[in-house]
Amino acid sequence: MALEVPLEAGAAAFGVARSFTGRRWLLKSADEGIERELLREISPVLARLLALRGVPLAEAADYLAPKLKNLLPDPMVLKDMDLAVARVAAALASGQRIAVFGDYDVDGSTSAALLSDFLTALGAAPRIYIPDRMTEGYGPSPAAMKALQAEGMALVITVDCGAAAIAALNEAKALGLNVVVLDHHRVEVSPPAVAHVNPNQPGDTSGLGHLCAAGVTFLFLVALNRHLRAGGFYEERGMAEPDLRLFLDLVGLATVCDVVPLLGVNRAFVRFGLGQIGTLSRPGLAALAGVAGAKGPFTPYHLGFVFGPRINAGGRVGRSSLGVDLLTARDSDKAAEFAAQLDLHNKERQAIEKLILEEAIAMAQTQANAPFILVSGDGWHPGVVGIVAGRLKERFGKPAFVAGFEGGMGRGSARSIPGIDIGGIIRAAAESRTIEYGGGHAMAAGFSLTAAQLEGFRHFIEDSFSGTGPALAAANDLNLDAVSSPAGANVALVQEIALAGPFGAGNPEPLLGLPDLRVAFADVVGKAHVKLRLQGGGGTMLDAIAFRAVGTPLGDGLLGSRGKPIHVAGRLRQDDWNGRIRVQLEIEDAAPLV
Repeated sequence: MALEVPLEAGAAAFGVARSFTGRRWLLKSADEGIERELLREISPVLARLLALRGVPLAEAADYLAPKLKNLLPDPMVLKDMDLAVARVAAALASGQRIAVFGDYDVDGSTSAALLSDFLTALGAAPRIYIPDRMTEGYGPSPAAMKALQAEGMALVITVDCGAAAIAALNEAKALGLNVVVLDHHRVEVSPPAVAHVNPNQPGDTSGLGHLCAAGVTFLFLVALNRHLRAGGFYEERGMAEPDLRLFLDLVGLATVCDVVPLLGVNRAFVRFGLGQIGTLSRPGLAALAGVAGAKGPFTPYHLGFVFGPRINAGGRVGRSSLGVDLLTARDSDKAAEFAAQLDLHNKERQAIEKLILEEAIAMAQTQANAPFILVSGDGWHPGVVGIVAGRLKERFGKPAFVAGFEGGMGRGSARSIPGIDIGGIIRAAAESRTIEYGGGHAMAAGFSLTAAQLEGFRHFIEDSFSGTGPALAAANDLNLDAVSSPAGANVALVQEIALAGPFGAGNPEPLLGLPDLRVAFADVVGKAHVKLRLQGGGGTMLDAIAFRAVGTPLGDGLLGSRGKPIHVAGRLRQDDWNGRIRVQLEIEDAAPLV
């Protein structure tokens, strides 16, 4: 059998109580009844993976082959969807000018591009407004609303923002400017908008809180398209309906990049989105694949780590609207120009990130006994603090808050671990006026504060972390899905595991434990990575790599284990190297034999 489960659930896997990274290894426990039932119809590999996810036999087919027509919810279950559709339809019927106000990240850029594609197809190309990260900050402002009203806009649709922009929407209301909000950020009070479509607002009972903003926007377009069709809009104008299936590349891209749970319709969004991206029919994505040297078949990895960072780079260190310009480009030469600019900005972002991360790590190391990390620096670029927070969270295994200050004002980002709602903590800090502003999700959030508020914010977080001990302890455990060996780690296993995908937040890629392997080779490659060849008991070799491990406890442990036996935990990857398909293990952790 390629995938085995010979360990007792609850016990330290292979006796690893403390790995090279200081973690205890555990084997996940699956519902044995579900697994037995699944084994009657599907392979042991898939039975194990589906049982771990609580998927019974009756739901297995839909899970393994998610169909959009079966999983797409009725858009009208979202609160205010009827009001939003009616207002936009009225604007289209009367020829009123429409502006789309988006965020500068992937979710905001794709959401704005979705609306732009749809409205442009109807002959009503919108004015797209993406605020400058450095001079305007996140979301609508009163000044932006004044500017759009002065340009003659009658309706503003905000996407991936607006739910918390009370002052800006009050200004719009005073100006007689209608606003429809399409958002997914959790708020306690709804904004003064004509319609507020948001599954995470008070009074919404849709159960769709796992959607990203592009998912909400897509459902809005489904509802609007149905309304226009029923009202004879297309027939009266002799116009073909936009094919919404062609928009799924953007929805799938945002769903992965915004790290929302890959549950329900999100799985279908990503599955069908990957198929659409694979055609490279959107000039912007084709150009981006070209500058990145990325080739299909594309996976969530390409969305999250190849396309996503480059689209985000414009908002981080370049021009904020570059991402949506790329995604809405119809001319391939223009798309290539935008892609080249974004690729350059991404390289600039990487250089800035490296310098700030080195400083942040040194500061974080002085906070070893704290349950969280809070670091800040003058001149730290606000466009990279979120990435740095994510790196610190990964390295130290606890929530991280990172802020960059300029002129006494700081902008920050936070990243969390499962079980600690960092967005809730930051919203509470903002509501208590401990900080100037804050909002976000359980796992990622943003905030702004003055230098004088920094220590008060630290104390507020300390108070909020009382009772988080179990979550912090659990974050230090490494949970294995199953056990394999070099002989079983082959292309067939990789392909079978992939059937349980797409993988991402809420549906993590299976982590395999491979015990008692001899390190036949280990060396540094590309300055930061450790390349290995691991030998199993039968002599079978397995290529492996530990990314960004040089100078870390994991990298030191691997390099110091040449010729010695170790236990390894990682994920299998398949690639085509010079025409030869091979399997490689991407190492998450390792431990010496005890």
